Amino acid sequence: MALVVVVFLVAVLAILFSSPDVPPVTLQAWSSAQPIGFTQTALSELEGTSTSATYGPPYNHGSGSVQDLFGVSIQRAIGVTDPIDPAKDFVVDPLSTVSGQPALKAALVRYNSADQLTRRSWDKAYGRALSKAKMVDSQLEVPPGSYGPVGTMLASFLSMARSGGLDAQLVAHSGFYTTNYTNPLLFIGDSAVAQPSSYWNKIVTAQKMQSHQWGMMNETGSWPGQPWLWLYVMWYQIPPMSTSHNGDVEVIAIMTALSLGLVLVPFIPGIRDLPRWIPVHRLVWKDYYRTYRSTSQGHASGGTSPPTGSATTGSGAHPGPL
Repeated sequence: MALVVVVFLVAVLAILFSSPDVPPVTLQAWSSAQPIGFTQTALSELEGTSTSATYGPPYNHGSGSVQDLFGVSIQRAIGVTDPIDPAKDFVVDPLSTVSGQPALKAALVRYNSADQLTRRSWDKAYGRALSKAKMVDSQLEVPPGSYGPVGTMLASFLSMARSGGLDAQLVAHSGFYTTNYTNPLLFIGDSAVAQPSSYWNKIVTAQKMQSHQWGMMNETGSWPGQPWLWLYVMWYQIPPMSTSHNGDVEVIAIMTALSLGLVLVPFIPGIRDLPRWIPVHRLVWKDYYRTYRSTSQGHASGGTSPPTGSATTGSGAHPGPL
């Protein structure tokens, strides 16, 4: 009967309070919802101006997101452990897998064979034209300009993303088990930094996952996530961590100090004596102490030994809390 009741309760509670099944954020959905914003982010990867391109360790040798504490950067000390070239890994390499498009193939050959200065001029020219782009019959129309092969490349890139092919290509590098989502996450994240009204930011805000919404301890929407993370999240809401470029490493330092303090409580004079000064534990264990006091007094007066199973022994020692 108990088993049946428990199984029934588990099934009902799982239905009522299970985690919401939120559809995943994909490059296909993003490129379809905001094709201009998607193309602008792709262009920033080619230009090398995106957050990922200038991030720094562990992805590259940039300095845009390097943090330090008192001039010491563990991030730099560890170095580049997961090298990523956004222009190549996010745009050029996926485009090179597209077949049956001679114009795209020629554009890639021309772009790859050009020097850095020429590529930069093409990217800048396309950026100026893209600022005047508009959607016509669900198609992105960019004014003509002297941007060389970049227009052909990014038009094909947008089509690839809208077909769902880019989602597969950006995880294909992880091998047979395509569970490494670093590249698509970085690519989507670049839009969140550069475009406040991006597709990604709108979703994150709606799901209450922004940092100022205590997102680290939320799951999605108003559903509870990891409430034990409240102490970590709290530091991000107060200065200087809330506005500091080194906020992450500052929070890590604070939590490391607090954790060490908790571990070393038995060795810190004063703090380790608090239970004797504030004997709250004696209220919790009042029945134990009442029994211990009576039995210990009995020993002191020459009384009989406590019965088997008592909290005291013949020598007066006791296993319970003092």
